Amino acid sequence: MPEPVALQAPIYEIKAELFKALSHPVRIRTLELLSAGDRPVSALLADIGIEASHLSQHLAVLRRAGAVTKARQGNSVTYSLADPSVADLLTVARTFLLHRLGEASGVLADLTEPDEVGAVRGAAGERA
Repeated sequence: MPEPVALQAPIYEIKAELFKALSHPVRIRTLELLSAGDRPVSALLADIGIEASHLSQHLAVLRRAGAVTKARQGNSVTYSLADPSVADLLTVARTFLLHRLGEASGVLADLTEPDEVGAVRGAAGERA
């Protein structure tokens, strides 16, 4: 659960803190894996391929942000998404990025297509 003081901040500041917590590839990958279902730390380690101490630090950041929860059963610790909307957030981000990449691909294709006299346009649109 977020700190009570943090709840008094404007929502845009709280969102910024969440995005800071998500701003590492290991944390994004961890959330993607957890989107498919709960996972013990051992499985996360095997899938992500980093040292246990590093994964522990990333999981702590995600816990403080309220994105994941953990449950201990004996010696095993299993992590879960704190809320299904975390998976939705990742899906929306992926859709946004795919659209942006599609636009960029279209622009690049336009730049490399020959114009009516067979010249290829340069980066600024002038004939090469």
